[in-house]
Amino acid sequence: MRNRSRGSQLGLFLLASQLFQVGFDNIPPVTLAVLGLNVYLYMFPAAPLMQACVSVQQAYWFKDWRRLLLSPLHHVDDWHLYFNMASFLMKGIRLEQRLGGAWFLYLLSVFSLLTGLVYLGLEALLTELTDDQSYSMACAVGFSGVLFALKVLNNHYHPGGVTYVMGVPVSNRYASWLELVLIHITAPGTSFIGHLAGILVGLLYTAGPLKTIMKKCAGFVTSDGYNSRPSAYYRSSGYSGTGGGYSGYHQYATDNTANHPAFYTDRLTEEEQLEAAIRNSLNENEQTNQRGPPPPYGFHLSEEARAEEIRRRRLRRFDS
Repeated sequence: MRNRSRGSQLGLFLLASQLFQVGFDNIPPVTLAVLGLNVYLYMFPAAPLMQACVSVQQAYWFKDWRRLLLSPLHHVDDWHLYFNMASFLMKGIRLEQRLGGAWFLYLLSVFSLLTGLVYLGLEALLTELTDDQSYSMACAVGFSGVLFALKVLNNHYHPGGVTYVMGVPVSNRYASWLELVLIHITAPGTSFIGHLAGILVGLLYTAGPLKTIMKKCAGFVTSDGYNSRPSAYYRSSGYSGTGGGYSGYHQYATDNTANHPAFYTDRLTEEEQLEAAIRNSLNENEQTNQRGPPPPYGFHLSEEARAEEIRRRRLRRFDS
């Protein structure tokens, strides 16, 4: 892994400026980490571009499947990185806020891998239909395929809205398809098939079986895509629009004082400490009964035994 020599890096400066404008505290952790990983691999690539891009020839014929992992995280130049990451920043903030960090990370991993696989399938199909081997040799790199999948998902969660494409208001329902065509026309060097693969992956999630399959593969996720286990943190919500970005991402630890009797027994008598400990034990047993049967080890006193122990301690105290 070595740093590649580059030019003025204006795209990097613009990306840094946009990050500071949004505020690092306002960017959810998964979005920030993925963005940072893309920037790091741009500065210090894991492989040269020709060894990181994905194609039917390299991945399927030569069995170099690691390209499916490398290709979404590498970019041709600083402008390629800037436009992709600036778009991901806004989409990531909104989607991670809605889905939660764990599911969003899971989603990005699946989308990244599946977009590459769909891309390979489309290129292989075109090769068979046209008998043109150039489709199998076309090598794609960059995060834009994943971005098109995220755009479909974002538009699905905000139906009826409007997206401005080159200054023209377009319904969210058709924005992805219009952008697919316009980008191909205005930027001929981009991968039309790679972008199309992203749209298809997004549709597989919103209108196909992908979401159901992902849920079955991740038992800790509920039907809405949120973590079903009780969280020890509160995640604030709110999105102030594309200009202001995410309004806040704050976490607050829950109060665990009830699990530590030392916080309130320091100044109590022996009898009061015993009563407080028994009350705390009763609370814990009630919580255990709600979750399920107690563990098979250890022993648990009945309520009568606890009352008898308190009476015995009181008598001993008066006798002394």
